[in-house]
Amino acid sequence: MSGLRAIIPGQEDQDDEKQAVPFSLEAEQQLLGALLTNNDVFDRVSQVIKSEHFYHPVHARIFEICAERIRKNALASPVTIKAFMENDEGLKELGGAPYLARLAAAAISAYAARDYAQMIREFALRRELIGLGQDISARAASVEVGDDAEEQIKAAEQTLYKLGEQGVAERGFQSFLKAVTGAVQAANAAYQRDGKLSGISTGLVDLDGKMGGLNNSDLIILAGRPSMGKTSLATNIAFNIAKAHKTGERPDGTQGSIEGGVVGFFSLEMSAEQLAARILSEAAEVPSERIRSGNMDESEFRRFVEAAHALQNCPLYIDDTPALPINQLAARARKLKRTHGLDVLMVDYLQLLKAASAKDSRVNEVSEITQGLKAVAKELNIPVIALSQLSRQVENREDKRPQLSDLRESGSIEQDADIVMFVFREEYYKEREKPSDADLDAMAKWQQIMEQVHGKAEVILGKQRHGPIGTVELSFEGQFTRFGNLAKDRQTQWD
Repeated sequence: MSGLRAIIPGQEDQDDEKQAVPFSLEAEQQLLGALLTNNDVFDRVSQVIKSEHFYHPVHARIFEICAERIRKNALASPVTIKAFMENDEGLKELGGAPYLARLAAAAISAYAARDYAQMIREFALRRELIGLGQDISARAASVEVGDDAEEQIKAAEQTLYKLGEQGVAERGFQSFLKAVTGAVQAANAAYQRDGKLSGISTGLVDLDGKMGGLNNSDLIILAGRPSMGKTSLATNIAFNIAKAHKTGERPDGTQGSIEGGVVGFFSLEMSAEQLAARILSEAAEVPSERIRSGNMDESEFRRFVEAAHALQNCPLYIDDTPALPINQLAARARKLKRTHGLDVLMVDYLQLLKAASAKDSRVNEVSEITQGLKAVAKELNIPVIALSQLSRQVENREDKRPQLSDLRESGSIEQDADIVMFVFREEYYKEREKPSDADLDAMAKWQQIMEQVHGKAEVILGKQRHGPIGTVELSFEGQFTRFGNLAKDRQTQWD
């Protein structure tokens, strides 16, 4: 195989260049040889490499011509390709048409073509990284007015994100057999898993039973009016998933999360410190207002510190950048998955995100955001939970339980979501209906109602694409901002 490499003139004088940039002419030659002798190889490698990934420009042109012909169901062989490259000066320097024949003669087996394609792309990405580093260095050394360091850092990050995205291959069509196999494997994993869940457990038994856990590629909208506990429920679920995280070998043989998961939390409203304080309030069982004011006794402070120490390595990552555009959120989620792994993504809350570009209406802007969140869920193959505000029309009804029509800009949110669930606490509204102390009958009736609703919350599933809708009852401890499983004798009411 090394003899084939020697047919490129001047190659032996390129030692310095070889040390500067990584490439493999042998891999390029042998892949092209396999393609010229068996056009079916193109289907194996077309999702991995493109012509620009080849180091040698003649090789890039050969691959591009082959690709064009194969896409048209025409034969790509040394004879047919020769007609398109008779006047190619680069090919003439390599010996002309006989070079194409020598490529085909030294072809590798078709089964190894994808490995060589991945090697070629790997070297191409490394060359781009080298180029990016050189560009960053040159731009940083050139001091110009209006080109400050922070802008240079942002530009470099964006370029690096785009480069990282090149490693994501398009899935394209797959056979029904492959899809069925994947579905059976998912069902088998659910059957073998404790709790018989198809997805990641939220730590809330009744909610898991209704949803089957949090399933990959689902966009889940968690909506509610202010003070209903949207953020509290989201942080509770995030904490439950992160603290249960265990890694090991999955059923498909890969290494990764087998229980719980790595959680990414975009907190656009609260700071990372405020969010952490909420989680610690639940874990340490110290009222959140005492943590904020510092008015803790010795035992409470000791529990708080112990909880912080126990949870310091919890795989929960918080990004509290305000007014984040949806494309930057997607890029940061990809980076988190590459660097630390990512099993669940939380966004608090949807209306605080920005569209990637200016829109003519808020409805169109929200539509771009929800479509972007759904795209992230599918691309990264993770569940995405996005919190959402509800319109004030809820307050004008006798029964204040929310409905799908109460979602702000509800059309796009309802359409793109796989699951829409609402948090509702009747206790919040009943507290504000307290009658006068002088009206003893009304007071007695009010107290009876308050006893029935105290410490309870409802999660109403208004839409579930792959399951039933209905209501799940949870416990709620306001002092710890904690939702939990409600102890009860009767069955949860399903619709």
